[in-house]
Amino acid sequence: MSGNKSLHQIAFVLLVIGGLNWLLVGLFNWDIGMIFGGMGAIISRIIYLLVGLSAIYEVATHKSRCMNCNPKVAGGSGMSGGV
Repeated sequence: MSGNKSLHQIAFVLLVIGGLNWLLVGLFNWDIGMIFGGMGAIISRIIYLLVGLSAIYEVATHKSRCMNCNPKVAGGSGMSGGV
């Protein structure tokens, strides 16, 4: 299970980076990939690829680990209320 937890943490961090990037694009029309040479740079493309793969991973595995979506997860209250 430790490997899954590590993968989840990496995916979460990459999703935060991706979300903040979209915030910067929306507010300032500035893409964080410009630091690495823009969309054409291989490092930028790798980062975008990892962020996208992280999103797919999180969508595919979210429900089984989410305390709000799955009442079987330790400490979860389920979607039926309870705060």
